[in-house]
Amino acid sequence: MRQIPVDTSAATVMVAKTPEPKVKDRRTGELAVDAETGAKLMTVNVMFAANDEVEILSVTVPETGISGELAMGTPVALTGLIARPWENEFNGQKRHGIAFRAVAVTSLAAAGSKAA
Repeated sequence: MRQIPVDTSAATVMVAKTPEPKVKDRRTGELAVDAETGAKLMTVNVMFAANDEVEILSVTVPETGISGELAMGTPVALTGLIARPWENEFNGQKRHGIAFRAVAVTSLAAAGSKAA
């Protein structure tokens, strides 16, 4: 599967919604885990502002990669952000999109307050 690295150096990124466990199967409530490490996966919605445009991205990150208080509006750094195009067919309907995954989401609020 193709993975496209995303450059976040010129972007402003803030938490739009606090992290929540990623659900693998909505019918059963089964939670998603990383296939390689077994770590529980979380979903963090972030406001991603770059090039005079703002989007809300849903980023999947291992629970172990979340650090700091991630309340709404908290500025964050996304480490190892990649985009993966996806496509599937269900009941004859084709769907497609882009999934985002990061190694870590780190609060920048603590770093700013320590420097002051």
